[in-house]
Amino acid sequence: MKRLPRILRYLWASPASAVGVLLSLFAFAAGATCVVRDGALEVAGVRMNAAAGRLPHGLRFGAITFGHVIIGASHAALAELRSHEHVHVRQYERWGVLFFPLYLGSSLWQIVCGRHPYWHNHFERQAYREAAAASEQASVVAAEL
Repeated sequence: MKRLPRILRYLWASPASAVGVLLSLFAFAAGATCVVRDGALEVAGVRMNAAAGRLPHGLRFGAITFGHVIIGASHAALAELRSHEHVHVRQYERWGVLFFPLYLGSSLWQIVCGRHPYWHNHFERQAYREAAAASEQASVVAAEL
């Protein structure tokens, strides 16, 4: 997917990004702020953490990604989960709007198989694996300095 020009990756993921922008409007109304990091809009604010905490247990999140928009419960959560969420950004760049049914399908399949719909979801496992590898690589580079 890296071979495609950046504009095509943004266009392919744009329907999902539009969902993220729409949801961000609620976050902005609650006082959230945003910043662009590594090509993604990151949105978070003081009241977002409280709002995320009021969601039903299975829907609570530290951060959630829609295309090139990452909505965080707080800026601290975004900092902690950034590498994981950016794996999801790349997944949206690969799958576009198909990511929605593919992610849901993976979760449903995990339920059918008696596994956890989040922790065993193919896309989450990939994101955790790649984020851990990136963190490990950063630690090695820091140790060499």
